[in-house]
Amino acid sequence: MNDKDYFAHETAVIDDNCIIGKGTKIWHFSHIMSDCKIGEGCNIGQNVVVSPQVVLGKNVKVQNNVSIYTGVICEDDVFLGPSMVFTNVINPRAFIQRKEEFKKTLLKKGCTVGANATIVCGITIGKYALIGSGAVVNKDVKPYALMVGVPAKQIGWVGISGNTLLFENHKAEDDFASYEVVNDDLKVSMK
Repeated sequence: MNDKDYFAHETAVIDDNCIIGKGTKIWHFSHIMSDCKIGEGCNIGQNVVVSPQVVLGKNVKVQNNVSIYTGVICEDDVFLGPSMVFTNVINPRAFIQRKEEFKKTLLKKGCTVGANATIVCGITIGKYALIGSGAVVNKDVKPYALMVGVPAKQIGWVGISGNTLLFENHKAEDDFASYEVVNDDLKVSMK
C-alpha cells in the first residue's frame, strides 16, 4: 500500500495485504480487512466493512453503513446505497461454522443497489440493473432490469443513465444507447 495513492481518514482501519487503487477515498470508522482488492477511484463511505478477499472494481461507490462480506465481487462503476445488506451464507447459525460455504455474489458493471436493499448470496446482478430501495433480491437479475419489492420483482427496464426506459413499439433510447425488448430480454446498441 502506498499512502500517497489514496486517502484514508485517520479513524479508518486498513489491515495488511490489501490492494487499494489510486484516488480511492476511505472515510470515518471504516475497516478494510486483509486480502481485499479495491480499484482506482472508489469511495468507501463512513462505517463500512470490506471483508477479506472482497473485490471492488474501479469507481465503486459504497455509501455509509454497508458491510461487504467475503464472496462479493463488484465490477466497475457499481453503486451500493446507504445501509444496503449482503449475505454470504444461505442458512447461518451462530453455533455452526460455515466459512467453507460462503457463496459468490457478483454485481456486474454499472449496477445500482438502493438504500436498505438486501442481496441474498449466490446471485448475479446484471450490468446496469437497478435494485430499488428496500428490495430483497433472492435470484439472478437480468442486465438493465428495474427490480422492486419483497421479494424483488422486475417492473421495467432502466438505461445506462439509470432512468426508467419508456418504450414505444418495443424501442427506447437514452443519451448512451438504443434499446429494444426482444423475447423478454433487452437488446442494447451503443451510440
